[in-house]
Amino acid sequence: MRYHGEEALGLVETVGLVPALKAADEMLKAADVELISYENIGSTLVTIMIKGDIAAVKSSVEAGAKAAAAIGKLTAQNVMPRPISAVGDIVSVHDIDM
Repeated sequence: MRYHGEEALGLVETVGLVPALKAADEMLKAADVELISYENIGSTLVTIMIKGDIAAVKSSVEAGAKAAAAIGKLTAQNVMPRPISAVGDIVSVHDIDM
């Protein structure tokens, strides 16, 4: 899913794929958000990126971060209410086609 910056952006970063997948699952179940992409940064860091309205993204990131921390290591979480559109070029490198 290509991100253009019109909506809030949510990010959850973990050590390892298993907690990242758990976070993604919980994030998508928690609120009306869409999965944009993932990034395997290296050193086993994985970031899951979602978009939606601000309230949905906030609750989604909270749920995903909690789920990831429960089974693995959470390294970061962030909600960007309306990032500039150029951020879309960064977060859409491995965009998810739905």
